[in-house]
Amino acid sequence: MYDLIIKNGLLVLPEQTLHGSIAVKGGKIASIAPEIDAEAARMVDAGGQYVLPGMVDVHMHISEPGRTEWEGYFTGTQAMAAGGTTSYVEMPLNTIPATIDAETMEIKRRAAEGQNHVDYAFFGGLVPHNLDKLKELSQAGAAAFKAFVATCGSDKPGDFKNVTDFELYEGMKVLAETGDLLVVHCENATLTDGLGRKAKAEGKTLVSDYVATRPVFTEVEAVRRVLYLAEQTGCRIHIAHCSCAEAVEAVLEAQARGVDASCESCVHYLLLATEDLDAIGPKAKCSPPIRDRGHQVRLWRLVEDGILDIICSDHSPCTPDLKADPNAFKAWGGISGCQNSVDALFDAAVKQRNISPVILMNALATRPAERFGLIDKGALALGKDADIVLLDPNQSYTLTADKLFYKNKFSAYEGMEIGCRITATFVRGQEAYSLENGFGKPSGIRTRLGKNV
Repeated sequence: MYDLIIKNGLLVLPEQTLHGSIAVKGGKIASIAPEIDAEAARMVDAGGQYVLPGMVDVHMHISEPGRTEWEGYFTGTQAMAAGGTTSYVEMPLNTIPATIDAETMEIKRRAAEGQNHVDYAFFGGLVPHNLDKLKELSQAGAAAFKAFVATCGSDKPGDFKNVTDFELYEGMKVLAETGDLLVVHCENATLTDGLGRKAKAEGKTLVSDYVATRPVFTEVEAVRRVLYLAEQTGCRIHIAHCSCAEAVEAVLEAQARGVDASCESCVHYLLLATEDLDAIGPKAKCSPPIRDRGHQVRLWRLVEDGILDIICSDHSPCTPDLKADPNAFKAWGGISGCQNSVDALFDAAVKQRNISPVILMNALATRPAERFGLIDKGALALGKDADIVLLDPNQSYTLTADKLFYKNKFSAYEGMEIGCRITATFVRGQEAYSLENGFGKPSGIRTRLGKNV
């Protein structure tokens, strides 16, 4: 007898779609077949809906502890569950203290415990003053490491800091020894900081003005520099939030040279363009910035061809006051978006562009789980965790603030018409959210990594 059978769905498997059923026992996927003639403690009729693997979001910011008023584990993971994300890897910054050693990793672990509606793992940070702590962070269970070559952080004690090229090089040598994946935010700090100062002195204030201070070449130059340092050190490297095809192409060139390199882009680069931003305002400010429609078209081609194979949210929330200043240069840079990563992108990709749902879910779930070593996650496959999402392609709705579950209910996607809807999310076979029942109790756990910890 199974614990759960979901029947009559269009299953999106790693290599094909299948009209059929999926059975769960002990939190794992136990059977996948056109029909499953068996008993179960619970039967769910998908009624022709898509049955998707839960999104594995490998770029998420939860600001607890230290800035819990921005976003906490409870509300942030409610938004993820409602949006079809079933596991995530949480960044080491925006929390205070930043996660830069075993002690701060333990602080984060305690803060997260008992509050998550979905499963999770943690990044460790690479900052100027923790090169001697990287190995202990790896042993403490960091799923990957994060560094900035763009300017970041604040004057608050314990906040995250960007690294120089020398510090990055030294850290890469350590991580090459441990075998850990390093994720880098790539923008040329000298150029973007200088262009920003010049624009502010000229009285520029629009979000499009901010975009102009971070042109494509400032991102691509940093990507190429970081990839070259990884090549010299043997460090496994992943380029965060590529906003343009040129950055992805630089990664492909490095791969061809034998570098163990990968990259991601984000939902907002595919849904929004520079031409939209001044109407939206600072809610759409992020870094690297959202590019124009021409660059967006090139990114979509990479998605359709299965070349851009990791897509994440880079959910980076804050309080409304930090987005309230009409001067984009003064506003906080980050987009609250994780609740609509799956449905809005499914609509844009599958319904509007006829992209295969297999390609899309490989990018949202399967490939990120593989690259980040989340060995139980990312696919509707036998033995994997039963992280399952039901999506109705025949429902549509307008996203308004009252439908958001973030602690601070605003998003750059407000007003968007979304031509599909998530109706249920299961984490390890347990209902974490449904339109009918709302949220279950927090039951998320720290997920198992493909490394010895």
